[in-house]
Amino acid sequence: MWQTGIEVRRDISAVVLRKKARQEKDGRIVSRLLAIANALDGMSREDAARQAGMTRQTLRDWVIRYNASGIEGVRDAPKGHAKRALTPEQEQKLEALVLRGPEGTLVRWRRIDLRDVIKREFGVEYHERSVGKILHRLGFVRLSVRPLHPEADLEAQEAFKKTSPQKSRKPCPITPKEKPLKSGSRTKPASAKKAR
Repeated sequence: MWQTGIEVRRDISAVVLRKKARQEKDGRIVSRLLAIANALDGMSREDAARQAGMTRQTLRDWVIRYNASGIEGVRDAPKGHAKRALTPEQEQKLEALVLRGPEGTLVRWRRIDLRDVIKREFGVEYHERSVGKILHRLGFVRLSVRPLHPEADLEAQEAFKKTSPQKSRKPCPITPKEKPLKSGSRTKPASAKKAR
């Protein structure tokens, strides 16, 4: 028992813990197993933690997890993606809705509009960026139209295109290769007279 009153479970010996540590590939798990093995051998909490490269408090936390779950308790919890809020059926309905296009005064779908539709239809709240990620996952890409000035005269633009001279299709004449410039002078070896 340590000074703090937390006792390390003793169903697995320190020898077995060290053997398991040698078989591990993850260095963090190795240091946790060795620290617990040191504690089982009677080392003080501070010395056991220092030799494993951690603080006393960190070792205490790992001992609590080890006591609860054994060797599996010193492993990191698996990290994964959050569960999707929309079911695959709801995502298919959303995809069909986007393909069909907006109704009413909307010209095209915006993420903020789809966010409101998702909240209204499926009862799920998303941020605009999350709606963009869903659309990307469904295979949609963000398109932006080329800006058009409100006073642009389309007929004048087309007439200009028709009357503009065509670009020449002739290749440019090949210019002769120039000789590289020589600058500076040759260097001479140092004379023996200067060595005096």
